[in-house]
Amino acid sequence: MRVVCIYRDNQDYTRSVDEWLENFRRQTGKELEIMDPDRDANFCQVYDIVEYPTIIALDNQGSVAAIWQGRTLPLINDVSYYAS
Repeated sequence: MRVVCIYRDNQDYTRSVDEWLENFRRQTGKELEIMDPDRDANFCQVYDIVEYPTIIALDNQGSVAAIWQGRTLPLINDVSYYAS
């Protein structure tokens, strides 16, 4: 399973995402893949990601298993299920 957090740096939501990612790492011992939508526009286009931040969980075949979009970040337990 691949879990990616997609967000832009220097936005009004950046600090809350950084804090969420740090809490995720501290609580689970795992780190999520981080992606900048401006550098990885093809990925965002393939998965139709237009709202940031977005956390997307992909199965081994690349299909979307779960997706969370917008400023309301998901519970760490919800994402950690897919990050294992």
